[in-house]
Amino acid sequence: MIRIDEAWLAVEPLDMRAGTDTALARVVSVFGHARAHHAYLFANKRANRMKVLVHDGFGLWLCARRLYRGQFVWATAESGPKVSLSDEQLSALVVGLPWQRLGDLATIRVL
Repeated sequence: MIRIDEAWLAVEPLDMRAGTDTALARVVSVFGHARAHHAYLFANKRANRMKVLVHDGFGLWLCARRLYRGQFVWATAESGPKVSLSDEQLSALVVGLPWQRLGDLATIRVL
């Protein structure tokens, strides 16, 4: 099992033809560096495909997921170039659920 301590979502789309080296270059340009046990998530423009790059401390894993119906719920440019995800949000995102409605973001507050 691959250990993931933190998951990061890149807002800008990635060409799904990108391999490990191209995805790693994007991680370094957006996040500054690839940290061990961190997952970096990218989607294509239509948000129906996702790639996840994980640095496990020894090497890199590049995983792909495709939705045949619908889209992944992705962050918008207003949230900044990168977004941190909790374990619960990551699990929801991978199956195509609205991850923004989980955790602290689901709390209703009086203004």
